[in-house]
Amino acid sequence: MVLVSRTATATTAAAAIRSAASQPLLRRPLAAATAAVAAAHYPHPQLHHPCSFFSSSAFNASSNSRITTTTTTTTTSSAAKANAFTAARGRFLASSSAKSDIVLTSDRNPHLKRNPSFASIEQRDIDAFRSILSAGSLLTDPDDVAPFNEDWQRKFRGAASVVLKPKTTQEVAAILKYCNERGIAVVPQGGNTGLVGGSVPVFDEVVLSTSSMNSIQSFDEVSGILTCQAGCVLEVLDKWLGEKGFMMPLDLGAKGSCQIGGNVSTNAGGLRLIRYGSLHGTVLSMEVVTADGRILQLGQPLRKDNTGFDLKHLFIGGEGTLGVVSSVSILAPRRPTSVNVAVLATDSFPSVLKVFSQAKTELNEILSAFEFWDGSASDLVFKHHASARDPFSSPGELRQTHPFYVLIETAGSNKDHDSEKLGAFLERLLDGGLVATGALAESEAQQAAMWSLRESITEACSKDGRGGNLKYDVSMPVSVLYECVEAIRGRLAEKGLYGPGSGREGVVVGFGHMGDGNLHLNVTGAAWDDRVLAEVEPYLYELVKERNGSISAEHGLGLAKAPYIGYSKSEECVQAMKALKALWDPKGILNPYKFLPQ
Repeated sequence: MVLVSRTATATTAAAAIRSAASQPLLRRPLAAATAAVAAAHYPHPQLHHPCSFFSSSAFNASSNSRITTTTTTTTTSSAAKANAFTAARGRFLASSSAKSDIVLTSDRNPHLKRNPSFASIEQRDIDAFRSILSAGSLLTDPDDVAPFNEDWQRKFRGAASVVLKPKTTQEVAAILKYCNERGIAVVPQGGNTGLVGGSVPVFDEVVLSTSSMNSIQSFDEVSGILTCQAGCVLEVLDKWLGEKGFMMPLDLGAKGSCQIGGNVSTNAGGLRLIRYGSLHGTVLSMEVVTADGRILQLGQPLRKDNTGFDLKHLFIGGEGTLGVVSSVSILAPRRPTSVNVAVLATDSFPSVLKVFSQAKTELNEILSAFEFWDGSASDLVFKHHASARDPFSSPGELRQTHPFYVLIETAGSNKDHDSEKLGAFLERLLDGGLVATGALAESEAQQAAMWSLRESITEACSKDGRGGNLKYDVSMPVSVLYECVEAIRGRLAEKGLYGPGSGREGVVVGFGHMGDGNLHLNVTGAAWDDRVLAEVEPYLYELVKERNGSISAEHGLGLAKAPYIGYSKSEECVQAMKALKALWDPKGILNPYKFLPQ
């Protein structure tokens, strides 16, 4: 690892970078510690990031449906359905799957009422699902179902008694056709790595897991267009493409667990958006299944298709409320052969902004990531991760602390060109006094260690204090990005809830993706304290609205943020969304209680 400081010369900076440049593109693997923590809290290896929702759509009868019987048209009264649900809930609470210490979402949110028009699961439904699915694809044992009822944060917990794991689009279509006719609510679930409760049941909805839909269907090595089923894990796709000299256009902290269908359904952003843009640009076409069982091919795997409405955009970020994404065609860029990673320390957020502005100008076509985090976030990483190493200190030396940190990654195809550009850029930063110190990775291991400083923040936040970490994902103009952190920190201190004398172990931290104005604000150690929550919400959303921002940059709305959509969208827009929901899913069976205000 090469250290650079304000005394470094242009020659030494450029030479150091030349000696370190052109390592193969770093694949930042899931940290073993993170996986261990996730396994301890949640039976699935879920981690921290958006992308767990699955898009669901409405289908009419599929000719390939394996159900040959006609669903009964007898109407069950709302009272009878309510009684059936009450009985089912009693059985659930008595089962082993209810032994979790996580409070049921419906109990934590008593204002939410189960839709009385939804049917409860009966034996005839189990028999019908079994006739559709292949062996082993229907889960009813409480211990098998339990992981699908909970999110990795241990914040949301549903009461589903059935999990369906289709392997084909035709099976998805048959399931949804049956559920729509019976009035059975369905929650599409991908990797279940989300933060806003969008991929777990609220009441007793059936879980439709896409984890068995994990086949790569085709890849065109000339155009770089990949077509795959929705349940393919992001990291698996990226490694498969890597062997062919390509890569996925998005990179997330939860890439080892999240699925491409969930990524699409939440319009996941992540670390590469600054270079490759959002999924609205890289997803070329998709196949979806609507609520009534119709299979729709939305577009073709082409970069240009100007025929009619581009309906796929309704499902990118639709969070499983309009239909289930069953397969995706996505444009995969070439994998860079020359990669550099540097971590810099600055004395203020205005300096971070200036470094970002210069990076966009001077690094331009090779800039692939620009991340920032504050000193409080850095302190948490070193507090909770014994393996974390300060890039600015030698072993045995006291760790240097700074108000802000920046990670810059460049990725290109010309080692000498990239090294010269980055060397000249660092020289100007140092000469201009914008950075206090910096370090440049000389190997893949050092690159991974630097990325770990940024990617370990979320896990470190969850370990701090008494737990109950409040996580917020907002976006706004980068010039005012950090103002919300300072405002929340000051508000909680003023109320005596955080800071000296509060008696609480916890901090307010800010970090995120500068390239797309995405701030992750965490309030650690909140322990689900209603007093803390009342001071943060909706105050934070008011701050975001005042700054012309969005209350959800990449994690979606789910259950947690649905009531607050008005801070980002006008009433006219919300009503238009409700009209689309009614059009695509008239009975409202897909991912109910979420996305739109009830």
